[in-house]
Amino acid sequence: MCGIFGIYGHAEAANLTYLGLYSLQHRGQEAAGITTFDGSRMHVQRRQGLVAEGFSMPQLAHLHGDRAIGHVRYSTAGGSDPRNAQPLTVNYRHGQLAVAHNGNLLHAADWRHGLEGMGAIFQSYSDTEIILHLMSRSERDTLEERILDSLRRVHGAYSLLFLNEEKLVAVRDPWGYRPLVMGRIGDAVLFSSENAAFSLVGATFEREVEPGEMIVVDGQGVHSSFPFQRQAGRAQCIFEHVYFARPDSTLFGKSVYASRVRAGELLAQEHPVEADVVIPIPDSGIAAAIGYARQSGIPFGLGLIRSHYVGRTFIEPSQSIRSFGVKLKLSPVREVLAGKRVVVVDDSIVRGTTSRKIMQLIRSAGASSIHLRICSPPVTNSCFYGIDTPTREELIGAQKSAAEIGAFVTADTLGYLGHDNLLASVADPDAGRHYCTACFSGRYPEDPNAPADLELPSVPSPDRSRHG
Repeated sequence: MCGIFGIYGHAEAANLTYLGLYSLQHRGQEAAGITTFDGSRMHVQRRQGLVAEGFSMPQLAHLHGDRAIGHVRYSTAGGSDPRNAQPLTVNYRHGQLAVAHNGNLLHAADWRHGLEGMGAIFQSYSDTEIILHLMSRSERDTLEERILDSLRRVHGAYSLLFLNEEKLVAVRDPWGYRPLVMGRIGDAVLFSSENAAFSLVGATFEREVEPGEMIVVDGQGVHSSFPFQRQAGRAQCIFEHVYFARPDSTLFGKSVYASRVRAGELLAQEHPVEADVVIPIPDSGIAAAIGYARQSGIPFGLGLIRSHYVGRTFIEPSQSIRSFGVKLKLSPVREVLAGKRVVVVDDSIVRGTTSRKIMQLIRSAGASSIHLRICSPPVTNSCFYGIDTPTREELIGAQKSAAEIGAFVTADTLGYLGHDNLLASVADPDAGRHYCTACFSGRYPEDPNAPADLELPSVPSPDRSRHG
C-alpha cells in the first residue's frame, strides 16, 4: 500500500515530487523519501513520518536535478525500521541507482537467506533490496536488461520506479496487482501510483502503465515494451477500490468514487433495513454511505466527525479513558444520532476491535439501534501482495460468522456486501478475470505457499564491469 511518484525532464523535479507524495500520503504515513539526479550525482532525503514533516524548503533546495523518484511507505515486509525508508539508493559496478517499490515479493525470506549465504550484505529489511542484489549480479549490458534479469527471477507484486544517471524506468508486474499511471507536464514525463496526484502538480493524465509493461524515459524520449510473459488474466487489487485509493482517482480504468457509490447501492439492495439515518465511518465509508442512502431512500447524515489533525504520536491522559484512540479520531454528532435507528456504513472489518469501539461511541450518543453495513465481504485471508493484513488467526472474518461478528461489535444487525456484488461494483464485465479478491475469497493468483523456485545468480567476475 505504498505510494510512488517519479518525474523526468522538469527543472522543479524535487518540488513536484514532494507535492506528488503529499497527494499520495494516504497510501503510507510511516516514512517518505525523494531521490534526484543532477547529471553527475544523486541527492537523497529520507525521513520517518509524514511528507510535510520530513521535508523543509531548504532540504528540497538541495535536491538538485531535473529527474526524481519518491516514495511514501506503509510497512508490510521489513517492519517500521528507518532503514527501510525508500527510495533505496546504491552505488554498484554500473554506477548509481535508486528504486521505489509498491508491492510485496513472494518468498522474500528465502531469497534473502540464499543471497546472504552467497555473501550478500543487506542494508535494510525490505524485500525491495532483493531486486537490487539480483541486478548487481546480472551480466546484462543495459539498465533495462538488468532490471528484467532480476524481475524474471522473482514473483509477487511490484510497481517500480528506477532512476540512474541516464534513465527513469517504470515497471509493473505481469499480473498488475498494484496501480501505476503515466502523465505529462509539457515535455516532462511523470509516473504515480494514482492519477489524483497529477491534479495537484498540474499534470495531464495520459494512461495507465499496463500489466507487464516497461516504460523507459531518457534523452531520446519514451520507449515502451512488454518483455514479460502475458498472464491469462489480471490480478488488480480490488481492495484499492474498497479502501486504499483516493475517491478522486481513476484506478484500473474505473472511477473509485463511482465504484464505492455503486457498492453502497448494491449493499442497500442486499441488506435493507428500516432506519432513520445513514451515516458513514469517515473517510473511506462516505461514498458508499451516499450510495446506500440513495438506493434505500433513508436520509444521509454526518453522525461522526473525523479529526484530520491526529499525528503519528499523541499524549494519552495518565488516567485511562475508555476507547481513547477512537475518541481522538472520531467525534459523534448527538443531533444526528440521538433516538435514531442508524445505518452505519464502513469499508471493511479486519480484527473487529475498532468497529466495536465505534459502535459503542455511537450508542453512547443516544442511537436507539445500530445496523452496521460493510461494503465488502468478510476479510478471511491474508494478503501477500502488498497489504499488511494480519494472519488468518487474527482475522475475525475467518474465525466467526456474520452473526457472531455482529454480536462482538455490538451492532443490532450486520450485513456484508456479497462477493458477486463486490465485483459488480467496479462496473467491469470481466471483473472476475481482472481483479484479485484473495483476501475475501482465498483464491490467490500465485500460490504463496508453493515452494520457492530460487535461481541464485553467482557473483560476476570483476573484469566485466560495464555501464548502461
